[in-house]
Amino acid sequence: MKSLSVRRVERDRSSNSFVVSLREDDHPRRQFDIYIGLSEGIAIRMMLDGEVAPRPLTHDLFVLALERVGVTLKHVVITHVSNGTYFAEIVLSPEAGEGTVVSCRPSDALALALRSNSPIYAQESLLDEVARVPDESEDSSAEILDEFKEFIENINPDDFDI
Repeated sequence: MKSLSVRRVERDRSSNSFVVSLREDDHPRRQFDIYIGLSEGIAIRMMLDGEVAPRPLTHDLFVLALERVGVTLKHVVITHVSNGTYFAEIVLSPEAGEGTVVSCRPSDALALALRSNSPIYAQESLLDEVARVPDESEDSSAEILDEFKEFIENINPDDFDI
């Protein structure tokens, strides 16, 4: 398995969904995109932006329930793709006894991993099949765009002398 990070989550207005870009943490830093539903995309985006809903969202509730019954979400794995549909698993570990693996949608796995600060992995065979190494200019342009978006989101009129 290879460790992944969520690189970005963007809305795709043409399909009324979100696209999650995942990147391999280690060399060669391959990346791939997964289309996810609107509500899952919003939940993941909120988590990445550090926003907290006034009441627990579904993924918050699930993580809280796991904590209350003494179960830890160890990690999540994006396992494979079949006919354009991605599959994932969450690995749960109780305080005592054997852990268990639960099949789920990648969007739910990612939301749960981000909410519980759990590692995200992908099977090497999946990366070999769908991931690509971005060229330097593409990677650099994306990082510049991300920095600019962050600047715009955090801009304050008091920062300027007028």
